[in-house]
Amino acid sequence: MRKGILTIAAVGLLATGALTACGDSSDDAGSGAKTPKIGVILPDSASSDRWETADRKFLEEAFKAAGVEYVIQNAQGDKTQFQTIADQMMTGGATALMIVNLDSGTGKAVLDKAKSQGVATIDYDRLTLGGSAQYYVSFDNVAVGKLQGEGLVKCLSEKGAKNPVVAELNGSPTDNNATLFKSGYDSVLQPKYDAKEYTKGPDQSVPAWDNTQAGTIFEQMLTSQGGKIDGVLAANDGLGNAVVSILKKNNLNGKVPVTGQDATVQGLQNILAGDQCMTVYKAIKQEAQAGAELAIALAKGERKDVGQTVKDPEGGREVPSVLLTPKAIDKSNVKDVIADGFVTKEQVCTAALAAACTAAGIS
Repeated sequence: MRKGILTIAAVGLLATGALTACGDSSDDAGSGAKTPKIGVILPDSASSDRWETADRKFLEEAFKAAGVEYVIQNAQGDKTQFQTIADQMMTGGATALMIVNLDSGTGKAVLDKAKSQGVATIDYDRLTLGGSAQYYVSFDNVAVGKLQGEGLVKCLSEKGAKNPVVAELNGSPTDNNATLFKSGYDSVLQPKYDAKEYTKGPDQSVPAWDNTQAGTIFEQMLTSQGGKIDGVLAANDGLGNAVVSILKKNNLNGKVPVTGQDATVQGLQNILAGDQCMTVYKAIKQEAQAGAELAIALAKGERKDVGQTVKDPEGGREVPSVLLTPKAIDKSNVKDVIADGFVTKEQVCTAALAAACTAAGIS
C-alpha cells in the first residue's frame, strides 16, 4: 500500500512540470495529438456533502494548477443523466474520463463506451465491478469499515453495555464500497455476535444512500425492537444523522452510540454534541490529488506505475490502484480534521457548540 501512495506523491511533483510538456505524445489510450481534456462525473449531492464541498473543490484546484482543460459535472443520482453526461464529455473531446459510478451496470456501460472510443478511464472512489477502468483511486474501504466496527465496540464498552442489541444501517446495495464497508465492520462485529457478547439486531441497506429513507428504515427498526437498540452501525454521516434525528424524537440521543463516515460538518457537530460516537475521516484532498494526477497523465497519453492492484471480483481483473489510509475520529481528535483544512472551525463550532469545541481543544 505504501509503495502506491509514494508513487502518487512523486507523480504530484511532476504534475505542473514534466507532465505539461507531454501534451502531444501519442499513446495506447488513444489521445494521440488531441488536446488533453479531462471529464469528471460525480454521483450526486444528496448522499453526502463531500462530492460538492470537497471532491469538486480539490479536483478543480489540481486541474487548474496543472493548467489542463477539464469539466466536472454531477449526475444527481440519475443513471440516464450519468450516461448522457459521459456521452457529452466524449463528444466534447475528453481524452480521459474519471467517474464515480451510481452502480456498476451504468458505470460499466460508460467505461466500455469510452474504451471503444479510445478515451482513458479512472474509477474514482468506487470500483466499477466488471468494468474496464485503467486505474482505481480510493481509500482502503474494508479498513474504513473496520474502523467503524472498532469505534462502535469502543463506544459500547464506554457505555458499559451488556449484551447490546446492535442495528446495522448499510449503504446502497448497488455501491461496491458499501459492500466493502460492511465486510470491514462485520469482521469486527460478527465475532461479538457469535460469542453472544452482542445481539445482532436489524440489518438493512439504504437504497441510494438516501438519508430520508434511512430515517424511515431506522424508525421501523426501533419500533420492531420495542425501542431496544443499544448501538447503531450507520455506514456514513448522512445515515448516522438520520438515526440521530429518530433517536432525538425518542429521547434516546446520546444514550445509543451511532457511527458514521466522511467527517462531514454535521457528523462532527453530532460527535461534539455527544449524539454520534465516531466518524471516519478520509483525506479527500489526497484522494482528489491522486485521481487528478493520474487523469492528467492519462489525458496526455502517459501511464503511471502505482505499485498496487485491487482484484475486481466480477471481472477477475487486477486493477492498478491507489488506496489511501482512513482515520477514526471521535471527540478526542475532531480537531485533527479542522487542522487538516478539511472543514473550518467556523463551520463546525456554532454558538451552541462553543463550549464543546473548547473542551475538544479546538481553538
